[in-house]
Amino acid sequence: MNKSEHQLKADIRRQADQAFDQEMDEINRQMKERVMIALVGDVNAGKSSTINRIIGDEVAGVGAEPGETTEIKEYPYRDKIILIDTPGLNDVNTSNSARTRDYYRQTDVVLFFLNAAGTVFSEAEKRSLEALEKINQDIIIVLNKIDAADEIDRLVRRVRQETGDRYEVIPVSSRTGANIEQLRYSILDLLKKKSKDIVFARTIKEKSSIANKWIIGAATSAGAIGAAPIPGADIIPLTAIQIGLLTRLATLYERPISRETAKEIVIASIVGNLGKTLFAQVVKLFPGAGSVAAAGVAGSVTLALGYSVKYAYERGIDVTPDSISRLYRKFRSKTDKGKLPE
Repeated sequence: MNKSEHQLKADIRRQADQAFDQEMDEINRQMKERVMIALVGDVNAGKSSTINRIIGDEVAGVGAEPGETTEIKEYPYRDKIILIDTPGLNDVNTSNSARTRDYYRQTDVVLFFLNAAGTVFSEAEKRSLEALEKINQDIIIVLNKIDAADEIDRLVRRVRQETGDRYEVIPVSSRTGANIEQLRYSILDLLKKKSKDIVFARTIKEKSSIANKWIIGAATSAGAIGAAPIPGADIIPLTAIQIGLLTRLATLYERPISRETAKEIVIASIVGNLGKTLFAQVVKLFPGAGSVAAAGVAGSVTLALGYSVKYAYERGIDVTPDSISRLYRKFRSKTDKGKLPE
């Protein structure tokens, strides 16, 4: 590497300032947004219990009344998430149909519930889905109550086949919690396309699994950058990835982080590992193995950093360069051995 450690720190600080501003602009913009999630299906499909699992909290009212839902009902959660309990389009009264369609047009995510223990994808449900997808195709099909049904794989295959494999079909159990994390991730992925994933993540009570998703995603991106064959090419984008991860985790756990703290933590993570960073840059001069080694360094550094910050937030530890450096050594040892923290 041609640059001195002093020059390296200066480059990281400049990139960190820019990345911090960009990330905070996006976070502040998202926190002004609201997320609308429509729930389609009758009470017997377990909408209420599934939503409670996804959010990690009790959402009063959703799907609470016995029998079929015959009118639209809104249930706000912390003012940022609006859950819309709706009938299927074929079950709604003519007087309400235009209003229902307006709701579907505004909805960010539609969860279309099927009961695995009942008549899966009945003719009425097919008609309802066909009418719905003409208005909004941001649909996830939730096959609930898999704990009370058999041959789940066959049911999933049949629903996919009958829907032309256009939508994700996620089998879950709101009773046991099976695959709820996968469903939560799918919702986040849809919302990310609309730049609303951060506001959803921050608003819900369940934080840990989302933090894991972001940490692993950042580490994967860092590894890809670290594999670049040009020595020194990964330092600047790696800084942006780590700043983005720090600001997102701070937002997720509702513990604001200052620009200076974020910068110093990233500098400690990259420059504090200067011996390994230098090694990673040098071995890139040798094709093949060099890129693999560099990818491993960049990925494991980012992984350990993310888990250190997550650990601190979840245990009420102040996030400072010193506290994170201490935790980082512990988590770096684990990630180097291929062990992912819980």
